Amino acid sequence: MSRLTKAIRSRRNIARTRQELNRAIANASTPAMRDELIMVAQRAGNVG
Repeated sequence: MSRLTKAIRSRRNIARTRQELNRAIANASTPAMRDELIMVAQRAGNVG
């Protein structure tokens, strides 16, 4: 597998993870859960 292919797959995976985190934050059942998800996302560096 070429470097370009690996880079594209990696970016897609990061984007997918970011989207899922943002969706989970938006749909959190409680403010505490939302805050916890935001902290997890910030630690991972995936808040967009």
